[in-house]
Amino acid sequence: MKQTKVGGLMTDEVVSAVPSTSFRDVAKLLAAHDIGGVPVLDEDDRVLGVVSESDLLARRALTADELMTAPAVTVHAEQTVADAARLMVRRGVERLPVVDEEERLVGIVTRRDLLYVFLRPDAEIRRRVSEDVLAGTMDLPGDAVDVHVLDGVVTLGGRLPRQSQVPMVLKLTEQVDGVVAVVDRLSARVDDSRLAPPTRTAHDMPW
Repeated sequence: MKQTKVGGLMTDEVVSAVPSTSFRDVAKLLAAHDIGGVPVLDEDDRVLGVVSESDLLARRALTADELMTAPAVTVHAEQTVADAARLMVRRGVERLPVVDEEERLVGIVTRRDLLYVFLRPDAEIRRRVSEDVLAGTMDLPGDAVDVHVLDGVVTLGGRLPRQSQVPMVLKLTEQVDGVVAVVDRLSARVDDSRLAPPTRTAHDMPW
């Protein structure tokens, strides 16, 4: 199932600093470009850390290497937007430098960039859930599930062939770009959740 990658949202022209950039010059960069932080790079464009507005306000250091928060929390371009969002929340950061396989800077993504994913029209979300999740991944008939979407909230109703399919459908729907929440109104024809494979005894074991 296709999900938006960080590389599709990132800004690839990144304003950055080097370790020797002065406090005043970092402040000028943030003000001139109306940004909240800059990555600090070594001579090979590898990310050493990030200097944010809060770093400038909290520390009266002289240069970027003394101001920056390090090591930097980074993300790779092939990671999903959902992965990046979870990382931002978990680490409490507003922006993530995007790096390649050798940890060199290739872009930057902010919380504002990620929010654009949640502006996807309801009709498009419904189409993605119906085609990608239900018909594509789960191989369910078209009339098996009713899909209603309002302001990004997806309500799923109907009867699936097996109970074990319900959590799978819910999880896959949550992963669709633009989905804010999922309301579960699904049931199943057969409850296979309690069915377990027969227990093997010592007499059944090959020796």
